Amino acid sequence: MEQQRQGVLKGKIDLRAILRLESGLHIGGGADFAPIGAVDSPFVRDPLTKQPIIPGSSLKGKIRTLLAKTMSTGYFLNPIDQDPDLIARLFGAAAKSSNSGRPSRLQFFDLPLTESSLQHLEKLELDTYIGEVKFENTINRLTSEANPRQIERVPAGAEFAFRLVYNIERDNEVLEDMRTLLDGLQLLQMDYLGGHGSRGYGRISLHDIAVTHFVLGEEPDRALMEKIQTMMQEALYKL
Repeated sequence: MEQQRQGVLKGKIDLRAILRLESGLHIGGGADFAPIGAVDSPFVRDPLTKQPIIPGSSLKGKIRTLLAKTMSTGYFLNPIDQDPDLIARLFGAAAKSSNSGRPSRLQFFDLPLTESSLQHLEKLELDTYIGEVKFENTINRLTSEANPRQIERVPAGAEFAFRLVYNIERDNEVLEDMRTLLDGLQLLQMDYLGGHGSRGYGRISLHDIAVTHFVLGEEPDRALMEKIQTMMQEALYKL
């Protein structure tokens, strides 16, 4: 894929929503984030508040991979630097030389718990601070020996503040980029986030979508934002 330089920044689109967990979520964290107790696999937490967060990198990587799978021409995924232009201009491409590389048009944010969700979860009797512990076993097929483990999950029903910002570089590509992003969000709602998704973890839904336009020295294009917002609401809410 031929690398292209970043275009002129003509404005930004700020997309916000509520991400709701429809099943328990586990995105693994390091030992520094482990709660008190013998939990084998804790989830990632904010180092200051100790509250669960969803890293923006997890969202970006998952959505990009899902889109790449739909555009793959073979059984195996192509290397990331060979992603189609529709994906590369949204998610960026690493530089291989001084005059290559492509900045991402999308900037993802880490997702904190919403204040209302935090207040609700703090009132519940949970196994850890805003977490539940799920006991699971893996069985050795040859010896039938069980290997029990404890996985910490953010409980179903928790809500996170979703936000991403899109850089407008070419006016004639905005709607196409938004449709590609929407395809990725639809795939995410039909797939899972985090680990252990084949066992039911990490099912999510998106609600309360709001789209705003920011441009220096000009009036925002409210008609375009309403079109994008309606397009996303109609596609995501029906899943």
